Amino acid sequence: MLNRHSTSNGEAADLPLAGITVLDFSQFLAGPSASLRLADLGADVIKVERPDGGDLSRRLYVSNLRIDGDSTLFHTINRNKRSLAADLKNPDDMARLRTLLKTADVMIQNFRPGVMERLGLGYEDVRTINPALVYASVSGYGDAGPWRGKPGQDLLVQAMSGLAWMSGNASEPPVATGVAVADMMTGTHLVQGILAALVRRGVSGRGGRIDVSLMESILDLQFEFFSTFLNDGEKAPVRGSIGSASAYLSAPYGIYPTRDGFLAIAMNPIDKLAGLIEAPELEPYHAPATWFDGRDEIKAIISRHIATRSTAEWLAVLEPADIWCAPVMSWPELVSHEGFKSLGMVQQVSTNTGATLRTTRCPIRVDGRILTSGRGAPKVGEHNKEILDSMRMAEECK
Repeated sequence: MLNRHSTSNGEAADLPLAGITVLDFSQFLAGPSASLRLADLGADVIKVERPDGGDLSRRLYVSNLRIDGDSTLFHTINRNKRSLAADLKNPDDMARLRTLLKTADVMIQNFRPGVMERLGLGYEDVRTINPALVYASVSGYGDAGPWRGKPGQDLLVQAMSGLAWMSGNASEPPVATGVAVADMMTGTHLVQGILAALVRRGVSGRGGRIDVSLMESILDLQFEFFSTFLNDGEKAPVRGSIGSASAYLSAPYGIYPTRDGFLAIAMNPIDKLAGLIEAPELEPYHAPATWFDGRDEIKAIISRHIATRSTAEWLAVLEPADIWCAPVMSWPELVSHEGFKSLGMVQQVSTNTGATLRTTRCPIRVDGRILTSGRGAPKVGEHNKEILDSMRMAEECK
């Protein structure tokens, strides 16, 4: 058994995935985000990195800020893991990895299709080493078809999947989502597949293979409206011209400028909203069918009225009347709000060199318990001796 590690809430043995060992060969975001969640739930995640620089995301900067010599992005997504430096073209390192795979529970990789097979670490190779292992792979577009060799990058997948056409007003160009939504959703789907395979293994003892791709995950993210498209003669969705928040939902769904900010208004009866914002011009639109047909005309009227008062004034009118609405907050506004503070979503982690990072915690609660871990991201190969010593001890005990 490889050495376990602790969380700030106590021993990892208290967590649901205690005793599960994950060998994570993946880089960048999708795979590492999946192993991060497994680590949060108690798994011992061993991050296998190249000796010469490690995971490429160590140098993938989202700002000029770096911590302990690496990008904040790397630290954020690789906290609570151990690092094993290994050269996949070195026979000795490969022999050690194969020994580790004998007792591992999960292996994650996101190399382009065919690379792991050439290295002798494809699914069929690894299955002969450990039939009970769950082998999890991430790709950009699957392992077949004309897109097979294209780079699996978040923005490119947003562009090709149609997602970028779902945001913004009709007069605007395609708008990419401001976060790596394809990567994060793919990581989430990978975790779901891994956990399902581990449950099956608990029943049958059989391991298995889990495959996810960025394209399939981002299409699944759009399943609600994409299904409407498929069943509506495959007509292209039409974005609204004012405050568009969905190409498929009727007025008043959207974001409206107020006198001092912005207000989001979700699904609400137009006739009820009309009285509250004192807009008699909306009287012809009392029938729900008109909320679709007259979407832009209705939203233009609403926009003119909403612009006359501050966001706080409108909230004071609309929220007591059970109108679904919310202020559009910036991050500085969000973190200063008592609602955010009550969630306790921010934790501080530290590396073994003493560098610290404030970041989000695991969003899952287990038995009412908030899961945090003060353990920061590792240096390349930081845990080589620890991991290899445990491996040798395990071999000697056989």
